[in-house]
Amino acid sequence: MGKANSFANFLIIGPTCFFLGILFSSFPYDYNVLWTTPPEGRDAYFNILEDHIKFLYASPPIISRILHIAIATGFAGFFVKLYRATEANYLFDGASLALYFAGILVYITNIVKGFRVVTAGIYGSIPEEGLQPEDYISREDTLRVFAASNTILALVLVGVLVLQAGHWYAVRKEEAEIAAMDKEAEEKKKSGKKKQ
Repeated sequence: MGKANSFANFLIIGPTCFFLGILFSSFPYDYNVLWTTPPEGRDAYFNILEDHIKFLYASPPIISRILHIAIATGFAGFFVKLYRATEANYLFDGASLALYFAGILVYITNIVKGFRVVTAGIYGSIPEEGLQPEDYISREDTLRVFAASNTILALVLVGVLVLQAGHWYAVRKEEAEIAAMDKEAEEKKKSGKKKQ
């Protein structure tokens, strides 16, 4: 594994871990909305999650810019690794890139949209012709979708890390096998010279 490949690994793993840290900080909010039913009910947790989303959405523009720079850094790492790629790169890094791209799609389609909907408070309250009130997504369902999207994104990013670790292991194993074959060939050469 060359220096360029190691640097590209850093460019992929760094942003992926950064995103997982952001998602982990949201997990206490998401956990109570998705998986537990406290005795006092979920209303308090829906309010907390809604306030958290509004707070994040109102943060200074530098926050979203840092996030988008991190996303671009991850893509740069993939493009460096896939430039003049080996077969192992195509398998592991291609699958990792597909997962990373799927994560970005979840971010854009569900999380960014969720930020806007929650901040504006438009939980299906704008009537459209031909739709009944039960056709709208309620506040609780919107917040659940947002929390579930965070969980899905976390699983996708863990998949990226697992594939990168698998690639690292496969390359190390291949290097060890090549070194063992070279050593065996060298020993055969030495023993052949001694017999002559």
